[in-house]
Parts: sequence; structure tokens; C-alpha cells
Amino acid sequence: MTAAGPIEVLLVDDHELVRKGFRLMLDAQPDLSVVGEAGDGERAVDLSRRLRPDVVLMDLHMPGMDGVRATELITAELPGVRVLALSTFDLDENVVAALRAGADGFLPKDVSPEELIEGVRVVHRGESAVAPRLLTRLIGTYVRTSPPRQAPAVLSGLTDREREILVLIARGRSNAEIATGLSVSPSTVKNHVTSLFAKIGVRDRAQAVIVAYEAGLIHPGE
Repeated sequence: MTAAGPIEVLLVDDHELVRKGFRLMLDAQPDLSVVGEAGDGERAVDLSRRLRPDVVLMDLHMPGMDGVRATELITAELPGVRVLALSTFDLDENVVAALRAGADGFLPKDVSPEELIEGVRVVHRGESAVAPRLLTRLIGTYVRTSPPRQAPAVLSGLTDREREILVLIARGRSNAEIATGLSVSPSTVKNHVTSLFAKIGVRDRAQAVIVAYEAGLIHPGE
């Protein structure tokens, strides 16, 4: 339970039975409350504007406006709303597209109830619900066949230490692991991460990893 009450969740999936199952799981938790349901992306965007939920549980594969486009619209217009993407497959190119669009994490649709519940809590705290090493494997799979894009101009504004930390993030290192490896304090790493995220225009580690891959700072398999 947050100070303002339970975490409000919007369910988005084109299968009513799936929504009912998720509702039963989430509403059984004292700190979670399902405030709405949508069966397609367009309805999800509309309800997000009206309800302003804390977290949107977003299916990526839907007829009409899919979850990727809906995620893009919601995160652009409503930065306070967090999006947790769901996909049928662990390695799905739409997951990368959703992360690039602003999703705060992703879980497979066959995830356990405990993992789903914790995932909602994690993204609500402002963290990524994707394990770092799973994230790098996922992104690496889909950039493997594409040549790196030209390094974004914003990378030129990074300090050497910020660039080094961006590479370590892309290799799946946590802040604690980075601090140990560089022999600095965790708070120092956190400050560097906050600064580099602002400079490259990303809001979380998921998007930072994508930037690192697309800029050619790291390559699949490293």
C-alpha cells in the first residue's frame, strides 16, 4: 500500500479471460487495485488519459492499435503512468519496440502470479521489471542482424566515466556490480547513471541498453 492508497492498474488484453485472470490475481493483493480494462490499444490510451492509472499492464499483440503504439502514446503523453509489457514469447521483436517506445519492463504472459504481482510493484517504484541479463540477451537477438546506427550526437556529451558506465549497464551489470568493479560508492554510480540518462534522453536502463547497442558501443555476445 502506498501513501496515496493502492497501486492502480489498468489491464490491456484482447482476451477477456486473460483480463479476468489477471484481475483476480491483482485484486487479491491489498496494495493493488484494478481500475479498468481495455481490449485494444486505442481503448487503452483513452482509459489511461481518463483514469491516470499508476501502471498499465499492456499486451503487445492486439488487433487494431497494438500494444507498442499504445505504449508510445501513453508514455509520451502521460509520463507518470508506468507501462509493463506482456508478450507470449520470451524473445519477441515487439518487446524491444515496446521498450524503445517507453515501456518500463516486460514479462512473458505465462509468468507466475507472484512474478506478475512483483513486476507491477517494481515498475511502480520506477525500476525495470526485466532482469538485466535477460534484457541484454533479448536486445542482442534483435540487433544481431542489423548494423549499428551512427552513434547519436548526444553520446559526445558523455564523460569518459559515463560512457564506461553505459557500456557496463548494457552488459547487464547492476549499480552495485558497477560500483564494485570501478571501486566507487553505489551513490556515485547512481549519480553518474542519472546524469547519463538525462544526457542521452532515456528514462530507464531498458532504453539505455538499446541506445548502447544501436550506437555500436557494445555488440551481441560481448
